[in-house]
Amino acid sequence: MKSTLLIFALLSLLFSCNSYDKAVSNTPQLPTPPSSVKMNNGDWLQHVDYKMNIDMDVNTYQYKGDQTLVYTNNSPDVLNRVYYHLYFNAFQPGSEMDVRSRTISDPDRRVGDRISKLKPNEIGFIKVNSLSQNGTALNFETVGTVLEVELSKPIQPGEKVTFEMNWDAQVPVQIRRSGRNNAEDVALSMTQWYPKLAEYDDEGWHADPYIGREFHGVWGDFEVNLTIDKNYVVGGTGYLQGEPKVDGSKKTMTFFAPRVHDFTWAADPDYIHDIYQMPNGPTLNFYYKKDLPAENLQYWKDLQPDTAKLMKFFSENVGKYPYDQYSVIQGGDGGMEYAMSTLITGKRSYGSLLGVTAHELAHTWFQFLLATNEAKHEWMDEGFTSYISALAMNSLRDEPKENPTSGSYRGYIGLATSGREQPLTTHADRYEFNRAYGASAYSKGAVFIAQLGYIIGEDNLKKTLKKYFNDFAFKHPKPMDIVRTAERITDFELDWYLIDFAQTINTIDYGVKSIDGSTVTLERIGQMPMPLDVSVTYADGTKEEFYIPLQMMRGEKPTKATILADWAWAYPTYELKTSKTIKSIEIDSSEMMADVNRANNVANL
Repeated sequence: MKSTLLIFALLSLLFSCNSYDKAVSNTPQLPTPPSSVKMNNGDWLQHVDYKMNIDMDVNTYQYKGDQTLVYTNNSPDVLNRVYYHLYFNAFQPGSEMDVRSRTISDPDRRVGDRISKLKPNEIGFIKVNSLSQNGTALNFETVGTVLEVELSKPIQPGEKVTFEMNWDAQVPVQIRRSGRNNAEDVALSMTQWYPKLAEYDDEGWHADPYIGREFHGVWGDFEVNLTIDKNYVVGGTGYLQGEPKVDGSKKTMTFFAPRVHDFTWAADPDYIHDIYQMPNGPTLNFYYKKDLPAENLQYWKDLQPDTAKLMKFFSENVGKYPYDQYSVIQGGDGGMEYAMSTLITGKRSYGSLLGVTAHELAHTWFQFLLATNEAKHEWMDEGFTSYISALAMNSLRDEPKENPTSGSYRGYIGLATSGREQPLTTHADRYEFNRAYGASAYSKGAVFIAQLGYIIGEDNLKKTLKKYFNDFAFKHPKPMDIVRTAERITDFELDWYLIDFAQTINTIDYGVKSIDGSTVTLERIGQMPMPLDVSVTYADGTKEEFYIPLQMMRGEKPTKATILADWAWAYPTYELKTSKTIKSIEIDSSEMMADVNRANNVANL
């Protein structure tokens, strides 16, 4: 889902086979939610604990797995069925991912028609052999990338059930996120690799097929016993428990990951594993191929202290990172965030390597710890991540930009004037164009949060982000939760902002209609309402700042400007009278309002 428009971030930690002696082998305290603010669905979230035994054959790229899953139905509903995601099944000719890629007008170039050309020994698959509920065998059907399960008995509210499963699987040739032998020759990028129970919430089941992007998961604890060739170095999610147990040519490593909603790992016999210890902070792990060009090897060394600075920035400006480790791993096909880790490609310029790490690391907060349903609200994940990672990267510059999110504004305005925009309520797989998805999720999503600072004031936005994280970490928040958080901070009414900017394709367009001496007539041309910052230069050379509140907002942001009377949205024009003759006027000189036509924002006499 990541790595199309904006590249930046990082996310995880684990320990390698050959480096376990350098790693912490005890399990840190399980992270707990920072707050108990009620969620949209009341007070409940489903819970699932996984115990998996995996035996990987690195020669055939096939593996066997068994899984014991303890599922707690914390909902008030009786569940008659459950669903599992079988993501690897997407990498087969004729899959929905394959057909969609070959029929959309602007396919992801990394996918194209590659899936359709996979041979039997190159495809991905997860074949479930058996599944039981509390010891009773179940009927199930594999439907593409989803396993539909008929229960032997309904799961009652508050009930815990144990599912036991056995499966066989094959790692696909690297195409999208997961796979073997990627373009940089990393052996195994194991993401979305196991049968994963679908999430159920107040909106019901979320058993979305794997077509293009985005994920959603159930919180729980993971214990994974991985048996693999003893020469492979492994990095990813979780804490290594003790030393690997070697048996002949293989070793078994046990990892424990507390309170996560996914588990990812990567492995290669030629990984270098570096450890960078942050003072009073998490341990940072870096896994990268030893045969990278010398220049790139140096970049991976340079990346380590800068990653620590990024981690510090996000912890200070969003919320404290709750785990004891995080890993940056060379692998995958671009950049993608996972539990306590990220997979990124490693042959990059230093700016690109740092940028993608910043973006993927930032996902730790907005995708992994807050964990909105990315399929439905992808802009809250990608957009908020793009916003905060742009600020983080800006903090590392010798000469910081005045508006580090300006690129997101350009991307959104290009989309809004293209005729191809769809509302942010569009499901991530249902955009007509991939480019429209990218501009919507990354650019418009970033503008949503940056422009909120223009509306409520930058200090209030900083407070809002911290409270949002504190109140909703580990809780799958929804769009109204960020808006209500801002309302709690400011006591403003802000539902109009979510409605117009996220649920419609209404645009912002305010202009200067006329100047007559000391009087200016402003006009609203677009359908979306906004408060206005207005800068006036008088004929005598002096300047004055004005603020025109939006009536439906029921409040004014903190400002040093002269506050004028409210502008009610339904009135298409507004008259601003000053005490002196006006020379020029500009609406929103900061350019933090996403006005789609800035040409009419300035007028001169």
